[in-house]
Amino acid sequence: MSGKLILAAAGTILAALTFSSPASALTMKECSTKYQAAKADGSAATMKWNDYRAKFCGAEAAVADKADEDEVAKTAEKEPEKPTMVAPKGTKFPKAVDKKYATETPAKGRLHTCVDAYHANKDAGTLNDLKWIQKGGGYWSLCNTALKAAG
Repeated sequence: MSGKLILAAAGTILAALTFSSPASALTMKECSTKYQAAKADGSAATMKWNDYRAKFCGAEAAVADKADEDEVAKTAEKEPEKPTMVAPKGTKFPKAVDKKYATETPAKGRLHTCVDAYHANKDAGTLNDLKWIQKGGGYWSLCNTALKAAG
């Protein structure tokens, strides 16, 4: 009887060791996120989930990911680039938050004031190619910065 118990316990321990992943390996959720990103950018378009998991989500992959994260952390401490967009000639920005938005939070007041000014500039045809939001700084970014600077 005790022989069967020992045999069963040994089988359980062996199964636990066989099917457990190393502590440094990626979790299924992390691996899935990584796999979906790889599929989206095309680097894993032809690879099946199990093949991807075996190749990129083991202990070695976790160490490589940690090294990548450390490298990104070093570069992330730098201040982001300033907006490169300059407002087209003739585009006007408000000097202060409109009085009708004075009861709102400062951010909402600036937003609504900038929306009104954007529509006024759009109707006047002074925006040229400037969009509300665009890479490098659109009307919203420029207007919000101007209102913050004005106080």
